[in-house]
Amino acid sequence: MEKGMKIAINTGGGDAPGLNAVIEAVVLAANSRGWDTYGIKNGYAGLLNTDEIIPLTPDTVRHIANTGGTILGTTNRGNPFQMPVTNLAGETEIRDVSDKVVENFRRLHFDCLVAVGGDGSLSIAYDFYKKGVPVVGVPKTIDNDLCGTVITFGFDTAVSIATEAIDRLHSTAKSHERVMVVEVMGRNAGWIALNSGVSGAADVILIPEIPFDIDRICEHIMDRELQGQRYSIVVAAEGATSLGGQAVDKGRGEAGRQDVVLGGIAEVLAKEISKRTGKDTRSIVLGHLQRGGSPTTFDRLLALRFGAAAVRTIEGRKFGTMVALDPPEIKAVPLEEVIGKIRNVPVDCDTIRTAREIGVSFGD
Repeated sequence: MEKGMKIAINTGGGDAPGLNAVIEAVVLAANSRGWDTYGIKNGYAGLLNTDEIIPLTPDTVRHIANTGGTILGTTNRGNPFQMPVTNLAGETEIRDVSDKVVENFRRLHFDCLVAVGGDGSLSIAYDFYKKGVPVVGVPKTIDNDLCGTVITFGFDTAVSIATEAIDRLHSTAKSHERVMVVEVMGRNAGWIALNSGVSGAADVILIPEIPFDIDRICEHIMDRELQGQRYSIVVAAEGATSLGGQAVDKGRGEAGRQDVVLGGIAEVLAKEISKRTGKDTRSIVLGHLQRGGSPTTFDRLLALRFGAAAVRTIEGRKFGTMVALDPPEIKAVPLEEVIGKIRNVPVDCDTIRTAREIGVSFGD
């Protein structure tokens, strides 16, 4: 490829530890080839309001890999293909403003867009690819639910934070002989709950892939009571559901809201467990704590590898793809093969088998 290439990069969806590491690697790898990199701020907003496009140089990004968040900002709203716009009558309507994004992209003479995000952001990137925008995706989600890659950056950090929290809850739960119900993120996949729950010695782990029976959970807690274990730790993924039930939607009933806002399962479970067992039961929601702070060594390295691989993918003109970990290598996989698919926990995987063998209940 010739020198003088111009790369644009944006970060979309929820923030995740490792985003800045991707940005740093893309900028430095591009600079080593004599290319220029520009940051699109706040998802795709910067390509609608081009005042939010900033040049990224080695001096701008050097040594940001150890920091959390993203220097470009991010959003999980603002899909240019379905953008809320206020009309002259003051009413909000949904419009497709993607042509304006493509027009600005071409007017600024960008040669490729590096889109860093989860399934939603990468789906938008793929739609732009179909409109002629050269795109390379970088998978990002703490939920670890993207297909095509063995793991996503941000996940290891989230699990580490959740595990530390569970470790700390053991002492207070034991001291007060309480049941602690810990709610973790993950949406419709149970990776965070499973990995942190097993590592943190939880007694019950509830994941979306295995619907639970509240009676079985309470039986397990009372069996522990009979064995002299007068406290229990329950780890619940935010998308966990009971047999025949639905995930708890804390946004249900809000005016104008159509999307599901997962959360609230810990409080529901705590009330039910307390009522059925008589045990003092408390709920704890870790929430956005799992997204914050510096990325772990694993996430930093993976994010740096993804960023450098994205630049190599551009060099090879493999557009419409996503970089992915296929140990020991990073490869490029077509976006059309991975978007819109959820990578769930296999219910017969080794980690679940291990958990069952060491006495963990999944409420089934």
